[in-house]
Amino acid sequence: MNLLRKLTIISAAALMLTSCGGSKKNNSEKSAKKKVTIAMVNWAECIADTHLAKVALEAHGYKVDLINADVAPVFAAVAKGDANVFMEVWSPITHKPYLDKFGDKIEKLGTIYKDGRLGLVVPDYVTINSIDQLNEYKDKFDGKIIGINPGAGIMKITQKVIKDYNLNYELVTSSEAGMLASLKKAYDQKEWIVVTGWKPHTMFAKWKLKILKDPKKVMGEAENISTYATKGWAAKNPEAATFFSNFKMNDDLLGSLMLAVEAAPGKEDQAAKKWYDEHKELVDGWFKKQAN
Repeated sequence: MNLLRKLTIISAAALMLTSCGGSKKNNSEKSAKKKVTIAMVNWAECIADTHLAKVALEAHGYKVDLINADVAPVFAAVAKGDANVFMEVWSPITHKPYLDKFGDKIEKLGTIYKDGRLGLVVPDYVTINSIDQLNEYKDKFDGKIIGINPGAGIMKITQKVIKDYNLNYELVTSSEAGMLASLKKAYDQKEWIVVTGWKPHTMFAKWKLKILKDPKKVMGEAENISTYATKGWAAKNPEAATFFSNFKMNDDLLGSLMLAVEAAPGKEDQAAKKWYDEHKELVDGWFKKQAN
């Protein structure tokens, strides 16, 4: 083999290696851009929305990781960039302390649901209708309001309700699952119980419940549930950001999604995927920029 031919082969091999290396680098960069980490809390609507987002993004070529924590560490994770997105920000009241604290490090992508409501919830057979009647029936409720995880915004607001209405009640720390178990047990036995609740939630589809009137408006009125991301993330991930910006739910859509996901414990992705397949045209449309 002459020298010229040897040099030609070596040059070609070097070019191939360089090209492959460049291709691997480009693929790696592309792969990095197609990864999304979504933070979530263990609330029914958040679990449902997050798993729907996961399966929809995966269907469009994304690698999606989920991290699960209480509200405070979730906000901190998104602010720091350890998570990219959180789909359960309630405003203007519930999560105001976190928005005030982390507002310069996170950015709003879009509003998912526009009729979120917080309240103290009782079974429909309970004969009172307002928070200001609770003290009169303290014994019937065993002097307890059954709450959820301590970092939740609704817990802080309920403490303010207890103070502002001068309620002689204990706010019991639990979890959403624990609160629902207590509610089901009391409901099945037709016992009186008051819990921290919110809408949207599958509890209203399962049982006949009512939100106690709040004459002092301590718990506010209708709230928005929105998606927030780490500041600057949307500009670097325009397709995914568009999807989250367009992600919208009404009572019928969210109710059916929550019930489907809740009915498949441990198989939330499968339930969300089935719902996605049944609403594919709608969900895939969220990846496209929409006219204002």
